[in-house]
Parts: sequence; structure tokens; C-alpha cells
Amino acid sequence: MPDRSARQRIAAPLARRQGGVVSRAQLEALGITRSEIKVELAAGRWHARGRHAVAVHEVTRDGLFAAALMEVRGDVRLDGVSALIYRGLTGWDEDLIHVSVRHGTHAPPVAGTSIHRVRDLEPCAIGVGLATSHPTYAAIRAAVWARSDRAAMTILAIAVQQEVVAADALLERWRRWKRRIPRRALIDQVIRDVCAGAQSLGELDFARLCRERGLPEPDRQVVTKGPKGRIFLDVRWSTLGVVVEIDGAHHASGLMPVDDALRQNQVVLGGDVVLRIPVLGLRLEPDGFMNQVAQALTTAAERLAS
Repeated sequence: MPDRSARQRIAAPLARRQGGVVSRAQLEALGITRSEIKVELAAGRWHARGRHAVAVHEVTRDGLFAAALMEVRGDVRLDGVSALIYRGLTGWDEDLIHVSVRHGTHAPPVAGTSIHRVRDLEPCAIGVGLATSHPTYAAIRAAVWARSDRAAMTILAIAVQQEVVAADALLERWRRWKRRIPRRALIDQVIRDVCAGAQSLGELDFARLCRERGLPEPDRQVVTKGPKGRIFLDVRWSTLGVVVEIDGAHHASGLMPVDDALRQNQVVLGGDVVLRIPVLGLRLEPDGFMNQVAQALTTAAERLAS
């Protein structure tokens, strides 16, 4: 029978790979008996994280994910926003841990864990570490399970921006997604916005919002001259000197912010007013942004009249 220090030494490597948590079955497979596990728990050196999970070290976020999988057991994997966070998504906090099991599977409730029963559960994503759904499935399900439309849109946008999920793979997965799901229309809009054709789609939506408000419809894809050649503007009211730039998700990546700033500054120096609207802003806060557009047009018209 290994002594206390030997038990810790045996369990430590696996615990480090799993965020400080090891299942009782794993400990027994390592040669640590049930009675020895009880000794460590009774001494307060190890701590039970449920019926099956044991904290051997300080538990990290990944350890919480691992413990949830150990408690649900069987063919289970991290899914939704939990899978995205495990794969590197930052800037998002979620109290619940989301896991998926096959539809019809009996799984006992686990504190702090939302268990989703999924039809046609796909194989786990290939890789080292905890079992997770493929990022494309996880991103779509994260949007479905989100607390609000705003949360659904934000998760999809940052997952693509941070390259946790590849834009082309997500768009292709969504095109082949046949099942009826909540928020389908919204998810369709957002995925197309952040993955493909975001700029042109945003311009069409913007023109529709202008018509609905009774605002004059602007020219689209206007070309003007700058010191280094042609400048392409999304929409412009030329007679009023008002420009609106519709920014898709790609405007936040690479050197795009630098190029955008140079172009905007040049247009402003030429005398135009420039408003910027993230394409997702047309989904989240259409009234707020369109109020600003209306105000800019009114101010410009009054300036011309005077």
C-alpha cells in the first residue's frame, strides 16, 4: 500500500492534466484503493467534488469542467459555450457548465451543470484533453442555449473573431444544419454576418432601416478620391456630406482597424461626417444607431439651409 506522499505522487500527473481533479475510477486504476481514497478525504488532503470526482490539487476552471464530465459519466462531452471556453474563448463568463449526452440517456442531475440531451450526437472532437463537441456544433448550440438574443449574438461573434471556430467551417456546418431550433432566424443572420458577406448584407439591412424610418436612401459603395488613391465608402448622402460605415466582424482583425482609421480620418478632413455601425449593431441596437443617423442627417440639412 503506498503511503500518503506516494499516493499524492501517483495521482499528481493526471490531476495536473485535468485541472486538479481525478475520478475515483481513475485513482483505482492507478493502484490507489477505495479505502486509501477514504483516508485522504477524511484527512482533508483530498476533497470530494461529487460522487465520482476527487480534487487532488487546487481546482482550476478546467477542473470544474472535468468534474462535471466525471459526475455525468458515460458518452458525455463539454458542449456549447463551455466547450468554446475550454478551447480558448476569452471575455465570456458562464455560471453553468454545459454538457451533452445522447437523446434518451439517463443522467442524474449535477449541481452547476446543464445537461442537454441531443439527437444524433456527433463524435467527440479529436484532440488531447477533455471530451468536447466539435467547435462548429458547440458554437451553434451555445447560441441556442444562451440566456438572451444579445448573448447568442455575442458568443457567435467573439468565437469567430478569436478564431476558436473557423468562419468557413461554421458557415458550412450551418448550411447543413437541418433541425428546427430556437432562434434559427437570428442565428442565420448572425452567422452570415460574421462569416461571409457581412459588409454587403449590412448595407442591404441598413437601406431597409432607412426606408422604414422615412429617411432618404443613400448611395451604396461610393468611390471617392484620397491622397493615396480611391477610397470606398459603404453608404453616403453626398449632398449632405454624411457617411455611414458598416463594419463587419473582419474589421476587428489584423490591420483592418488601422486601415479603417486612415480612411475615416481622410473623409472627415474632406468635410464629411462619418458614423460607424458594427453590423451586429443593426441586430442589437437598430433604434439607437438609426436615431444617430437621423440626427446627423437633420443637422447636416440645417447646416446647409443656413
